[in-house]
Amino acid sequence: MNTAAPEIGGRQPLPVDVEAGKSYWWCACGRSKNQPFCDGSHKGTGFAPVEWKAEKAEQAWFCACKRTGSKPMCDGSHKKL
Repeated sequence: MNTAAPEIGGRQPLPVDVEAGKSYWWCACGRSKNQPFCDGSHKGTGFAPVEWKAEKAEQAWFCACKRTGSKPMCDGSHKKL
């Protein structure tokens, strides 16, 4: 298990129009160039992407700072950075 803190991928949540039933792979390491989603940059870091499946079509707010307590959604943790 990785105990290192992830890199900060951004300081504001990222709105994404999601599709019902579709899986999205959230970047947990903060290194992805495709925030908030994984691009494979975590390889060798001990981090792994987090799968999130949309229950309905809506705009979802994904965490970019990687400090959220409700992965992968923003919980306001970026305000403490």
